Amino acid sequence: MSSSASSGTSTTHSFYKILNQFRAPSKSRHAADVDEGVKKLRRLILVEGIPSTADPTLRPRIWKILLRVHELPVETFLQYVSRGPCEVREKIRNDTFRTLATDRGFKERVREDMLVRLLDAFVWRNYDRQETQQLGFTYVQGMNVLAAPFLYTMPSELEAFFCFAKFIEQSCPLYVQPTLEGVHSGLKLLDRCLKIVDSELFAYLRSKNLSAEIYAFPSVLTLCACTPPLDQVLQLWDFLLAFGVHLNVLCVIAQLLLMRDEVMSSSSPMRLLRTFPPLEALPVIGIAVTLVRDLPPELYEELVKHPYQIQTP
Repeated sequence: MSSSASSGTSTTHSFYKILNQFRAPSKSRHAADVDEGVKKLRRLILVEGIPSTADPTLRPRIWKILLRVHELPVETFLQYVSRGPCEVREKIRNDTFRTLATDRGFKERVREDMLVRLLDAFVWRNYDRQETQQLGFTYVQGMNVLAAPFLYTMPSELEAFFCFAKFIEQSCPLYVQPTLEGVHSGLKLLDRCLKIVDSELFAYLRSKNLSAEIYAFPSVLTLCACTPPLDQVLQLWDFLLAFGVHLNVLCVIAQLLLMRDEVMSSSSPMRLLRTFPPLEALPVIGIAVTLVRDLPPELYEELVKHPYQIQTP
C-alpha cells in the first residue's frame, strides 16, 4: 500500500472514531460532548480533509453533524411534496435546468425534477412558518446552485432537503432574501478585505473600475459552487460548513491571489475574472486561513456576522 493510501486509511479511521461518539441516542448525549466532537471534526477537516475516495457515507454523515440535522421527519417532507408546484415554480424552472449544466457527474446523479421538488418543498415549508420567523424565505436567484451540493452528496432527497433548509435558514439567511442583502454585504466586505491584504491588486482592479460587485458576484452568491470541478467545491464546502459561510469571501480573495500575476499583467483583467480558473480547494483554504490573521478584529467580526445578522447603518 502506498504511503498516501495508508494515510488516507488512517484519516478515515480518525473520522470513524469521532463519528462513533455521535451514535448514541441524541437524548443521552450531553451538549458538551457533542460540542467537543464537533470541534474534533473541524480540526480534522482543516488538517486532513475528508478523504474523497473513502467511504461515500462519510461526507453526508459529517455534514449532518456540522449542520446539527438530527431529525428527518419523513411525513413532513412528503406533506410539502404532495402540495405540488409552489407559487414561484416558474421562476424555479427557469434556473434548475442550467444548474451545474457542464458537470456530467452531477447530471448523472441529480435529475432536474429532484432539484425542483426540493425547492418547491422549501418554499412550502417557509410559507407555513412565515408567522413565526423574523425572516421570510422564498425562492431566489442562486438557490438552485446552493441546493445542488446537498442533492449530490446526500443519499436521499429527504436528507438533502433538511440539510439544505437548515443551512439556508441558519447559516446564510441574508444570502437568500429577495434583495440578496447578505451577498451585497459580502461583496463590499470582499473589497475592504482585499484592500488590506493586497492593496496593490485592489488599486489595480479599481483603476480598471472593477469592484467585487462586478467580478465576484457569482462566486459570493453561490459560495464558489459556480466554479468547477464539483469534487473541489465539495472539499471547499467541507471547510465552509465546519468553520462558517463567511470564510467564502476570503476563499474568493484566495482565488484572486492565485491568479494575481496574470491579472496584474493584463490590460483587460475582467476577461480573466469573468471565468475563474478551475477551483483548487486545498490551496484556496490554506490561503483563506492565513488571511484571517491579516484582518483587523472588528472587520473580521463584521465578516463573521454578514451572512445572518442584519447590518444597522
